[in-house]
Amino acid sequence: MTLLWLNGRIVDASVARIDPADRGFTLGDGLFETLRVRDGHAPHFTRHLARLRDGCGVLDLPLPDPSGLRDGVRDLLSATGLREGSLRLTLTRGPAPRGLPPPADPHVTTLMTVAPQTPPAPPVRLHTCTGVRRDELSVLSRLKSLNYLPALLARQEAVAAGADDALLLNCAGMVAESSVSTVVAVIDGQAVTPHITDGALPGIARALVIEAGLVSEQTLSPGQIAGRPLLLINALSVREVTSLDGQTLPCVPDLAAELRAIIT
Repeated sequence: MTLLWLNGRIVDASVARIDPADRGFTLGDGLFETLRVRDGHAPHFTRHLARLRDGCGVLDLPLPDPSGLRDGVRDLLSATGLREGSLRLTLTRGPAPRGLPPPADPHVTTLMTVAPQTPPAPPVRLHTCTGVRRDELSVLSRLKSLNYLPALLARQEAVAAGADDALLLNCAGMVAESSVSTVVAVIDGQAVTPHITDGALPGIARALVIEAGLVSEQTLSPGQIAGRPLLLINALSVREVTSLDGQTLPCVPDLAAELRAIIT
């Protein structure tokens, strides 16, 4: 039996139902957050809630009661017994008639699912994507929206090129992020990551390592990171990049360990 939390209740996934007219399904009209679970808790819930609130403000999407969401996280982790792993919170505008205009009184759909911790993520072979750009001027670059097609297409291109993940450049040709992670480069001994204004998602892990003073922000060109140590970080992992476009890169295990200690 697989348990999930749907609109305030713990239910078995086999009987859970989301309306076929839900705008999250028909239009991608919604947001999501992926939270690390550690020792039976979601330690960075408040940060994820703040980003979700910001996203709801941009989309004019009602944010469910934060205390109810916190209780939902607690209840789902208790019901599933999950101690280490991840929790995904998905929020959509809910069911609505056909068409783009949103309903005046939306009934949002809120879904939480969990997954057990996986083995440590292996190092990454990175490929600079040529078919997809990260639009640094788009409001979507700052949201964890349900529309992940650009990242999906970028990842498909990377796999076809024999790599594991895609490095996304912005419309100005500067480094933005990978398909699912923040990019950290080591240049002249300093760990740096692209600015939000360069198209980088305001990630939770990104904020943690910047606040800890381990990483600073800098606009990065592809030429600046060529041959340099690279790391990919997100809420669930820190991964060293072993190659970029076929060029072997040096590793920085000590920095990777420092970042991992902050994030996890």
